[in-house]
Amino acid sequence: MHRTYSLRSSRAPTASDLQNPIPVPPSSTKANRFFGKGSISNTIRRSTAGSFGPDLAKKLAQLVKMEKNVMRAIELSSKERKSAAKQLSLWGADNEDDVSDITDKLGVLIYEIGELDDQFIDRYDQYRITLKSIRDIEGSVQPSRDRKQKITDQIAYLKYKDPQSPKIVILEQELVRAEAESLVAEAQLSNITREKLKASFAYHFDSIREHSEKLALISGYGKALLELLDDSPVTPGETRPSYDGYEASKQIIIDAENALASWTYETAQVKPTLSFKATDGEIYEDEDLAEDVQNMHVTEQEWAEPEKQAA
Repeated sequence: MHRTYSLRSSRAPTASDLQNPIPVPPSSTKANRFFGKGSISNTIRRSTAGSFGPDLAKKLAQLVKMEKNVMRAIELSSKERKSAAKQLSLWGADNEDDVSDITDKLGVLIYEIGELDDQFIDRYDQYRITLKSIRDIEGSVQPSRDRKQKITDQIAYLKYKDPQSPKIVILEQELVRAEAESLVAEAQLSNITREKLKASFAYHFDSIREHSEKLALISGYGKALLELLDDSPVTPGETRPSYDGYEASKQIIIDAENALASWTYETAQVKPTLSFKATDGEIYEDEDLAEDVQNMHVTEQEWAEPEKQAA
């Protein structure tokens, strides 16, 4: 059996990694593996998400917490998948030569899916961190809203209680300043919300696209491995032809590694097509849409700021 291709101690960066490097920090879920569907940490996150902090930021804070639970679930799945891949190879080792070799190579491919899941988690974390930047600006806007509302309430109270109070003029001047500050804060919130929302989901969908296409590649090479397995029935006492697919199975794994390493967004096979017309009356073509999506890819420098806000 070609154990050389059973496990990889290290892996070179792929073409996709070089084109769109995974920025630091890595997934925040890997700092603590104390998780699971029934774990204390999971229960606490679900019950307290969005319970603290400014009212304006509570809903997005809850979404950020939920997304962290999604990441932890993916990481758990990745870990279990790798264990299953090893067990498949272990079980196949006690079988006949062809089954032994094929299950070993299938284990390699399944283990690689777990590796892809780990990469996806890191990219998923960057999407989540960028959403957190919107949450943070929402939290910073809340005090200006509260101050404006407080002054408004004070003016209304004084006009009802003591219409001639000299404090009313002072409070009205403060209200003008508070409204000016609030306008600036609201404009910043509007701009940043759109900028970060677009950037975060562009990055998120790029990651899903890469992950999905690489899974499809692995599936194709897995089916190619199965073609080497002779499943024709034999009668009792009949000897099955000797297995001679070692080199072929090894080459399939090599081809799979090369295909995964050389994958880029430009070589993606699945390209979306839109049926509606743009404002200028032009219909989006595949190439145009692909170029637009490519231009939305987030660079490493653009992610330097959100990473500082990682929890």
